[in-house]
Amino acid sequence: MPTETDENGDGNEIELSEDELREIAGYAAGCARKVLTLFEQSLPDDPRPREAIDAADAFAGGGRRTAALRRSAWAAYRAAQEADAMVTATPAAATATAAAAADAARAASHAAAAGYLHPRASAHQVKHILGAAAHAARAQELASGEDRQVTSGTLDRACRHAPPAVTAVLSRLPGAPGGGGRVGELIRALDAALRA
Repeated sequence: MPTETDENGDGNEIELSEDELREIAGYAAGCARKVLTLFEQSLPDDPRPREAIDAADAFAGGGRRTAALRRSAWAAYRAAQEADAMVTATPAAATATAAAAADAARAASHAAAAGYLHPRASAHQVKHILGAAAHAARAQELASGEDRQVTSGTLDRACRHAPPAVTAVLSRLPGAPGGGGRVGELIRALDAALRA
């Protein structure tokens, strides 16, 4: 159970095992992999999101938590920023495709970063656990033309496939923080569903 938060809003340490980190990283990688094609259709020559997901899978499968894993998370994040730049540079009809690609790359970035979840009783850590799933849901939502039924189905799958470590670690943290736009809404919806 999370302990009281300190004056900076960060809680005290929680229990967090390496096995739990691996399960969370594997879960995040699985969520991100489901939308990888949305990125690769827009930017087929950019391997960074795929490499981030592969690195997360390698860690989840027993690999070491190395600087290369962290670098792959940052590289996928930069790929998302570049896809964001395409949104403003593309015709209106292609904007949703570029935005979906950016969220797919962010899902990959979160997957690789999941191995670096901090053992702090902080609401911010919820974003590290559920960020890949939420960005994947947003990518599919954008690709579907904002079809909320698609989003609901994606969130349901993310809940059904969450391993025990996801719910166990969430139970040690405060609820997801406010803000964050649509992705923040999706994180809070996932968090509430997984805690129910």
